Amino acid sequence: MTATKTPAATRAPSRKGLFVPFILLATLVVLWSAAWFWVRDRAAREMDGWLAAEAAAGRTWTCADRSIAGYPFRIELRCATLAFARADSRFTLGPVTAVVQVYQPRQGILEVAGPFHVEQGDLTGDVTWTALNASFHGASEGFVRASLVVDALKGTVRGQGQPDIAFDAQHLEAHGRPTPGRFATDGAVDLSLRVAKAGVPLIDPFVGNTSPADIALDATVNRAAILRTGTVARELEAWRQAGGGLDIALLSLAKGDRRVQARGSLGLDAAHRPEGQIDLRAAGVEAIVGQVMGQRFGAEKGALIGNLVGQFLGGGRRARAEAAPDATAPGDPALKALPPLRLADGRLMLGPFPIPNVEIPPLY
Repeated sequence: MTATKTPAATRAPSRKGLFVPFILLATLVVLWSAAWFWVRDRAAREMDGWLAAEAAAGRTWTCADRSIAGYPFRIELRCATLAFARADSRFTLGPVTAVVQVYQPRQGILEVAGPFHVEQGDLTGDVTWTALNASFHGASEGFVRASLVVDALKGTVRGQGQPDIAFDAQHLEAHGRPTPGRFATDGAVDLSLRVAKAGVPLIDPFVGNTSPADIALDATVNRAAILRTGTVARELEAWRQAGGGLDIALLSLAKGDRRVQARGSLGLDAAHRPEGQIDLRAAGVEAIVGQVMGQRFGAEKGALIGNLVGQFLGGGRRARAEAAPDATAPGDPALKALPPLRLADGRLMLGPFPIPNVEIPPLY
């Protein structure tokens, strides 16, 4: 009799492979966490070293209640308040948060809450805002771009024996970048500034209206790369001796029916005063010119000069309107060239006429 063979029992498949992805993920989390804490500790050490170097150079930074967080992908530095002090000035800021992505260490974002208080010699200033954000994109040999955006800016500047200067702006944007083809050779930096709905009540009577102003500036700062965080006098003198200057590609100001555009170059003379020439185009400034010149030549002659400027500008507008009646929209008169504004030897001149009661003091 032949015995019947019983089939062998089927072996259950191993389930160890199901846990491999989870093990790998846990290992990755542990390694990433260790790396993040190492980066955080290194950032703290480098910051301490930088603060010590700044203090040795006479510049003291104080970050109150400093903390570093942001796990797992960011490094967030938080200060309850930020204070700076050196021999010639000091300032304080409200809560400050600086954020850097771990995988983009050369790009940072800064958020600052007010108020801002600054003291410079006999001057003090206080500024508030609803939002202030800045960003910085670094590179191995400098930076790629830096930006600042501020909303609802309000401030006051006070000086001993001088009236307070209050100012405000609905929106402000400032951007800087290395000048293409020139940063490596002469350290030039391009600047762009836009200010919307700005007000300085102190100058309203002089200008002749209370309308807010819109300001735009596009300029290049030559030799900007040599500027550091030393005292104002030392940095400006080093900049002057290096041949630093400001090339204004466009400065535009519109305040009600007053409009001015300017282009030119400015620098510092041996007495540390601004010098240079600015070419002007304007509309609606006849009364201002008459008022200013009246202080030197008398009201009658000042008014005559203002009328001549008005006829000059009006003639330009009429000629343009006749040539192209639809080219100029109502309320937006065409700009016409004015005599250049020159700064020399501490004087300010409009064409051949010195502007009365104006002396340009040394900046430092």
